[in-house]
Amino acid sequence: MKNVKTIALATALAATAALAAPTFAADRGEDIRSGDYSWMQFNAMYAFDELPSAGESGHDYLEMEFGGRAGFVDLYGYVDVFNLATGDSGDKATGSNSSKMFMKFAPRFSIDAITGWDLSAGPIQEVYFSTLFNWGGGVIGEDVNASFWGVGADVMVPWLGKTGMNLYAYYDMNGKEWNGYQFSMNWFKPFYFLENGSFVSFQGYVDYQFGADEVYFGDEKGFSSSGGAAYFGVHWHSDNYALGYGLKAYQDVYLLTDDGGTGLETTGFAHYLTATYKF
Repeated sequence: MKNVKTIALATALAATAALAAPTFAADRGEDIRSGDYSWMQFNAMYAFDELPSAGESGHDYLEMEFGGRAGFVDLYGYVDVFNLATGDSGDKATGSNSSKMFMKFAPRFSIDAITGWDLSAGPIQEVYFSTLFNWGGGVIGEDVNASFWGVGADVMVPWLGKTGMNLYAYYDMNGKEWNGYQFSMNWFKPFYFLENGSFVSFQGYVDYQFGADEVYFGDEKGFSSSGGAAYFGVHWHSDNYALGYGLKAYQDVYLLTDDGGTGLETTGFAHYLTATYKF
């Protein structure tokens, strides 16, 4: 979910450039900050059947989402605050020992902008040194504390348009060890425009881990060598508001085996409802 004005303009410009020439660069001119922008929005959300889960898994949460471009830095991130009313049901209920907060922080550093080289080739617009950090709000050393390091690119994909793609190596900051890789991609595609200027978009992402070590708890496998999740959302956008529905598919998400050694359900589907206010 991106700022509607910035993304719609960028999508239109990228699509025009793609039709005009088979190869093009992310031209920022002589001023590296000529294309700077920033955005922020608040999403009131409810998740149905979110995984992983040990039982009932519906919950509300507030997502503070932000991003932008400043010079050679491209940034995306969000902070989730769960169970706003401190309810006593669901997987984030009082007494569930769940974290109150979760944060994703994903800065990418443009190699094109830093070096001045044109690394565009075919559908590839711009190349990045990519990082990703996942942090939980619980006890330090026990809650989520993961980092990802690799390379990324903005790629023109048929119909979807400009799509962010990243290939990372995964580093567990709690265990202080490298363990496999992750491929991630995200997109934002306006596809139906209304007369009042609002539009409907198809947006989402894929996060897939692979090449990790399998872990067994006795005879049962607790951690898989691969797994991930994909979100497919349809959202209505105006200048200041958005409403959306998303379907999320899981397979051994976070590498946890489904009903395996951890006793968690980690493969299946979840549904999300979103109401957004944009700043």
